[in-house]
Amino acid sequence: MSTYAIGDVQGCHDALVSLLDKLHFDPAQDQLWFCGDLVNRGGQSLEVLRLLRSLDAQATVVLGNHDLSLLAVSVRSEDEQQRANADLRRVLTAPDRDDLLNWLRQRPLFHCDRDLGFAMVHAGLAPKWTLAIAAARAAEVERKLRGDSYQRLLRNMFGDRPNTWSKTLSGDDRLRCIINVMTRMRYCDIHGRINLNDKGAPGTQKPGFYPWFEVPGHSQRDLPILCGHWSTLGLMQGMGVHALDTGAVWGGRLTALQLGPEPRIISIACAARAQVGRKSV
Repeated sequence: MSTYAIGDVQGCHDALVSLLDKLHFDPAQDQLWFCGDLVNRGGQSLEVLRLLRSLDAQATVVLGNHDLSLLAVSVRSEDEQQRANADLRRVLTAPDRDDLLNWLRQRPLFHCDRDLGFAMVHAGLAPKWTLAIAAARAAEVERKLRGDSYQRLLRNMFGDRPNTWSKTLSGDDRLRCIINVMTRMRYCDIHGRINLNDKGAPGTQKPGFYPWFEVPGHSQRDLPILCGHWSTLGLMQGMGVHALDTGAVWGGRLTALQLGPEPRIISIACAARAQVGRKSV
């Protein structure tokens, strides 16, 4: 039995199938973890969702910003849904859209498996968050997302403010900040202030900001963290992190990490598939 963590798929269904073939994935005994951003830009988001929905018992998925963006668009008016890009419109107009979107809405923001020895989030963690704190903050959003008031959350989660986590935050501001930390963050400063404008590789950011996993004085985390979201960072293993977004949708690679005492990288080259899409959260 093997468990494989896979970076951002972003609607690249054919590449995902090729990677699973290379892994010799056996759904009878193997498990898959996905670092979020299943959808958008790749042209095959509908097929990706259908595949992972069919593998529900074998697939652990954390939500990424593009996944949340799809859910947000799905609760807007029909006219607004029609303004989404062609890739997302295929999901929104599919006969099984409600089943797929409800399945997606039940996915967590954060996953931790102490027996296997890894945690997973799409983007990152605030500097002072331990794994236990991250799980508690994620649970706040998950309860809302899975509850009767989920449409309110999806309509109010967009925005760059507040840009610093504080335990005194409340209401929509609190939930929005948690979502931004866990699904959008790349850089922040020693006070936890998020820089959402800089998206390039480390060294290109504004002075005073650090990759979230390098912030001086950050809380110690007792398990390595799997993440995606940052294609310009690429494959990075160190500082307690395995970053697995290797730009599949941009013609890079789709990468899997076989989890275990000695993690092993397996990846495949991908043809560029990115389509122009709507701005996501």
